[in-house]
Amino acid sequence: MSAEETVWERVSPRYQVEALVHTVGGSLVPVAVSSVPLWISDPVLTWASWYPLAITLAIVVTVVGFIPRRVKAYGYALRADDLVFRRGIIFQRQVAVPYGRLQLVDVTRGPLSRLLGLSELKLVTAAASTGVTIPGLPLPVAEELRDRLIAVAETRRAGL
Repeated sequence: MSAEETVWERVSPRYQVEALVHTVGGSLVPVAVSSVPLWISDPVLTWASWYPLAITLAIVVTVVGFIPRRVKAYGYALRADDLVFRRGIIFQRQVAVPYGRLQLVDVTRGPLSRLLGLSELKLVTAAASTGVTIPGLPLPVAEELRDRLIAVAETRRAGL
């Protein structure tokens, strides 16, 4: 298949909720730490005490604002000889995983993923740089993709 014929599949839009929960949960400690200067009752520092919290909140809001675009940037395509995965807005990355090099195809689901009906597909090869994790796949899609990739990989083992 040529590049024009590559059909890109996207992850579920529900993955935005999972990414939002992870981002907000991960920002609780930095927000709490940046509020420490507000606890000091020094009249000289009172006006400057808001700066760390304001900067931290601005960063969190910016990261949360990019979540929908970041989720839309995830994509994968099944081609004749490999699976191609892409991600990234500013720093874009595309990884092609040849079917014959697959060693492990794993479906993982955390508590939040299970609640949303999503899963994560992990592809492992001998080369550490070509390991791919596709987040935000609906469970039936991830299981069907896992079974399909395992079947194709068995027929294309590259001297392993």
